[in-house]
Amino acid sequence: MKKEIVLTGDRPTGKLHIGHYVGSLKNRVLMQNEGKYEMFIFMADMQALTDHAKDPKLIRTSVTDVALDYLACGIDPTKSTIFIQSQIPELSDLTMYYMNLVTLARLERNPTVKTEIKQKDFGMSIPVGFLNYPISQASDITAFKAKYVPVGEDQLPMLEQAREIVHSFNRTYNTDVLVEPEAILPPKEAGRLPGIDGNAKMSKSLDNAIYLADDYATLKKKVMSMYTDPEHIRIEDPGHVEGNMVFHYLDVFGKDKVKIQEMKDHYMAGGLGDVKVKKYLLEVLEEELGPIRERRIEFAKDIGEVHRMLKVGSEKARAVAAQTLDECKTAMGINYFKN
Repeated sequence: MKKEIVLTGDRPTGKLHIGHYVGSLKNRVLMQNEGKYEMFIFMADMQALTDHAKDPKLIRTSVTDVALDYLACGIDPTKSTIFIQSQIPELSDLTMYYMNLVTLARLERNPTVKTEIKQKDFGMSIPVGFLNYPISQASDITAFKAKYVPVGEDQLPMLEQAREIVHSFNRTYNTDVLVEPEAILPPKEAGRLPGIDGNAKMSKSLDNAIYLADDYATLKKKVMSMYTDPEHIRIEDPGHVEGNMVFHYLDVFGKDKVKIQEMKDHYMAGGLGDVKVKKYLLEVLEEELGPIRERRIEFAKDIGEVHRMLKVGSEKARAVAAQTLDECKTAMGINYFKN
């Protein structure tokens, strides 16, 4: 049976945190191991450079860190193709051709782009590459003829723009060479994991994330500093579990749902202190993250092998993208020297 192609990836701008883990990495491993999909998983380093062009060292370091995170979480290079975006020049060629099919006004209307431009406070100094990255994403997706693209709800406008480009290209050049992608949304229970400070966004810039590479001492320090209920001053006081990050994380990572509910009831009635709940969360997180950390340490002992894995994956991915580019140029009538 022919496997459906899935494309997914991350912008390498630092190590991956547990929000990435519950939001996408666990699901990727499950899909990879199901055997029904051909997985292409990539580091979008060219997209990362759109707002980090003056700090390429960060991107280079992050590529290695993200590769280690992938391997530690169970992404298997014998089952999935792991590659680096910038090592596939065919993606840039496709981006150039697609740019002629998209208006500036359409890019500026993209809700995801508008939100990110505001978050990054570009003002009127928006790098062209950043504004253009929905087209670059369409190239990533279509180069591998991906049928499915796992995305969060906030990324659906990006996927819709890719679908528009597919329609426009196929219609303009009277072909069916490009495949229309479909979204795979994360499980509802995964959601977006808030930062440990209660902020709705977990990120490096806000210094509110737990990373897969964090050692036990760092994990403990972060758990013990987590936002709980500011009104729960004394142990005997009734506490709130809504908006309490410790209980939120227990809901996501805890396996003993009965015990967690008992702790919630006790906390809301009064008599259960924050420290005791945090210590239990630390046990839960260490059970989940400890093995990942140990595998990461083992893979990090041979960075050369990690880079060789990325090189092999990039070469495989480039062969696939080159075939798609060739088909696109033929459809456009610009494969001038092809017999």
